Amino acid sequence: MSHNQMIAADPTPEEQEQLDRLYDDFGAEHLIPLWTEIGDLMPMAPVPAAVPHVWRWNTLLPLAERAGDLVPVGRGGERRAIALANPGLGGRPYATPTLWAAIQYLGGHETAPEHRHSQNAFRFVVEGEGVWTVVNGDPVRMSRGDFLLTPGWNFHGHHNETDQPMAWIDGLDIPFVHYADAGFFEFGTERVTDESTPDISRSERLWANPGLRPLSGLENTVSSPIGAYRWEHTDRALAEQLLLEDEGHPATVHQGHAAVRFVNPTTGGDVMPTIRAQFHRLRPGAATPVTREVGSSVYQVFEGRGAITVNGQTHPLEKGDLLVVPSWAAFSLQAETEFDLFQFGDQPIMERLNFNRTHIEGMTK
Repeated sequence: MSHNQMIAADPTPEEQEQLDRLYDDFGAEHLIPLWTEIGDLMPMAPVPAAVPHVWRWNTLLPLAERAGDLVPVGRGGERRAIALANPGLGGRPYATPTLWAAIQYLGGHETAPEHRHSQNAFRFVVEGEGVWTVVNGDPVRMSRGDFLLTPGWNFHGHHNETDQPMAWIDGLDIPFVHYADAGFFEFGTERVTDESTPDISRSERLWANPGLRPLSGLENTVSSPIGAYRWEHTDRALAEQLLLEDEGHPATVHQGHAAVRFVNPTTGGDVMPTIRAQFHRLRPGAATPVTREVGSSVYQVFEGRGAITVNGQTHPLEKGDLLVVPSWAAFSLQAETEFDLFQFGDQPIMERLNFNRTHIEGMTK
């Protein structure tokens, strides 16, 4: 048989013997032919292993409290953080193939020691106060509704100055960095470099003045230089969008749906190169159109009650609940009361690689 001839669909015994020997030889040389794998490697549309899943805050918080009684915070374990493990990802501590999310719990007067890592990180506070995160020596107050940044390779630790514990969610790009073999880690001080408790961090004093950029910082930065995006500003921006809609001025992303994106003031782009963060507010009874997008997201309910429908299955949601929307899953949000949700996702990665695609109710872009 010449190299240009193809074996028929029903090979003869001799041809089958040759095929079996060929595949055995492929295996011995650690080779896999494309024609046996193309359906898995190049599907007609994304087929994510991650699945939609809800983690209930009223279950997560008591578990974190129990860990607070039993598991110390200190060098080695570093953080009392409990990762969301997507049921579709084989037991890995990943919310999606690119995103890590966890509830972190710090007891009264505890300190999480400083360290730094390649992975980009943030904190979002659904309730509580009393903890400062210290990023490169800058103490940043953590309070309800605040979105706080720890870009990659910045030293950071946390200290609780009250008698009461506090919990929040962490988001990082750990899975993406792990798969890229790009991770580095370094220990810092045993406590934090500045244990003061200012109401406003130095980064906010310099950078968080609307529409104004310091001339001392005209170079663009990969991640946002703002340490904390405060709830009062997020709340006001969402409220004004809905008020403008009432006044007949187009300001909301959909009818009854206000939304904002947290941005890097030096570029106007996303706050970090691998993570997008947004906040949504829906009026009672409002719903978003059914949408699919390449890239995965995690949502946390900040306030109110509603639901999200993902791939035809509806999940009721209330304060604190977290839900994963895998890549290319069809989803829609529905509000029962006024419904506030924090969202983070891996869309900056998809856009930079030109893999991004969105389908909204019959429109693909």
